[in-house]
Amino acid sequence: MNIRGKILLVDDDVEFSKLTKTWLQNAGYEVLTAEDGVEGMRRVYSSRPSIVLLDAVIPKMDGWEVCRRIRDMSDIPVLMVTVKGHKDDRLKGFVLGADDYITKPVDFPELVARVQAVLRRTPSDAQNEEQSNFHNGEIEVEWRSRQVWVRGERVKLSPTEFRILACLIKNRGWIVTHEQLLEKVWGPNYIADKSFVKLYIRYLRQKIEANPRSPKLILTERGVGYHFNMKTDEPNSLKEGFSDNAKGFVETRI
Repeated sequence: MNIRGKILLVDDDVEFSKLTKTWLQNAGYEVLTAEDGVEGMRRVYSSRPSIVLLDAVIPKMDGWEVCRRIRDMSDIPVLMVTVKGHKDDRLKGFVLGADDYITKPVDFPELVARVQAVLRRTPSDAQNEEQSNFHNGEIEVEWRSRQVWVRGERVKLSPTEFRILACLIKNRGWIVTHEQLLEKVWGPNYIADKSFVKLYIRYLRQKIEANPRSPKLILTERGVGYHFNMKTDEPNSLKEGFSDNAKGFVETRI
């Protein structure tokens, strides 16, 4: 069987880890395990996994801190798998940089599908190589390195913030709805309300807008979604009310 990727599972529940490992191995993945946060971080450094499955409640260093440290050092996707299912916990996970969040008890076929969806959204170097860099005088994006410059200064974005910006830029001239952002950035199986999108748009504006309270780059279409403003480059090109099946929407895998 061809190995589809290397997964690091950080969880102190031994029985859960055994079951999860079996399901993921049967799906074609190599699975490494760690039972505490410190060991998990060592595995991240030494093994360079394709994705990390992370419980929030683990010994020595909790999952929240592990997620934050992973995000500070790399773009490795993080999928939180935990009993902490309150909306505030989910929000905390996404704010810290998690790419997806699933609560226990876990439906294992869904877990495998979530892993596959997150990895599909993580581009290979070859995919990034084919994309031309973007710049419009105000903002510059280098797709391969996932680096962003705003008015000549480097800005550090989380992977989720970067995917939102990429989706809006690649669909400039179109309104991207809240539902489309949820699907394209978090995946078709993710269920959440618009507050998650609004929160990340707010974080993104704080990093790239000269005045976040009066944004010029990411504009809100009230009740619908957002669009990227090309300013003088495309002054009157906005198209309203398109759907996933409409011409012009770009499938974004960033």
